[in-house]
Amino acid sequence: MTPQLIQPTGVAHTRIYSYGAARGQNAVPNEDLIEPIDSSDEWIRQRTGIITRVRADADTSAIDLAADAAVEAIERSGIPADKIDAVIVATISNPKQTPSVSAIVADRVGANPAAAYDLNAACAGFAYGVAQADALIRAGAAHYAVVIGTEKLSDVVDPTDRSISFLLGDGAGAVVVGPSETPGIGPTIWGSDGSKADAVGMNHTLTEFRDGLAPWPTLRQEGPTVFRWAVWEMVKVARQAIEAAGITPDDLAAFVPHQANMRIIDEFAKQLKLPESVVIGRDIETTGNTSAASIPLATHRLLEEHPELSGGLALQIGFGAGLVFGAQVVVLP
Repeated sequence: MTPQLIQPTGVAHTRIYSYGAARGQNAVPNEDLIEPIDSSDEWIRQRTGIITRVRADADTSAIDLAADAAVEAIERSGIPADKIDAVIVATISNPKQTPSVSAIVADRVGANPAAAYDLNAACAGFAYGVAQADALIRAGAAHYAVVIGTEKLSDVVDPTDRSISFLLGDGAGAVVVGPSETPGIGPTIWGSDGSKADAVGMNHTLTEFRDGLAPWPTLRQEGPTVFRWAVWEMVKVARQAIEAAGITPDDLAAFVPHQANMRIIDEFAKQLKLPESVVIGRDIETTGNTSAASIPLATHRLLEEHPELSGGLALQIGFGAGLVFGAQVVVLP
């Protein structure tokens, strides 16, 4: 007789229990960045909506930011840290290629020996992480998960680059995901378009730098290409996420897109025909673009400023380097 394996199953539904945040310690106004790119405060505000961005001290890493955000999320969730059995970190700025940020953070916050891994989906990383936490818990592979988006993008900025350097900030946002009696995380619409991978990403490799063939790798982008893709293609993804969740835009309490550019955010809202009652995350104005951290940071700020959003539905959508994207509707804690 052939032995039969045990294949676990989990709960029917999940939800986000809480958010945590950590921002870089230093506010960097536009005036501090304009000389190397021969620009002006007015130009940056008109093009991006950014007044200032936050950047971390030199001795603060993406790991430090992630741990601080995770601690707040865990404390707010009411779930003991030793009950967290999965830690997922979305980042493109691990200071080392290995070990993972997640394993170090799991130990720092008291979740050791939780399963821990990093994922690289750039600005869509947080949405990817929430999708995976939801799936792991419903499959019975985890009971509670911490999902963190963390970035120290100031380490990969060329201050003379006009395409992206003035956009970027440092920070981390985290959530605790766990079982729920009712659906709290809608279906994730995700994917990629690697054919446009050169539109935004690193300009050199570490091996080229090692061999003296290139300077330190930094982020660059083709602004017009990214803008068109974000506005026209990502609106379609957002609509798919709303439809897959079984709701309409009128049911939303909040809209939290990746904080790439205020013009993109405003055009998004216009294309989606969101009612005026929907509160829109615009954290980019004072935090900047923090890639994988931007959605949880913006949501954390919305909940601080609008506690009445608790229990409402929020559409979150991330998109970025490698033209990777992910969107889902979630119930706010």
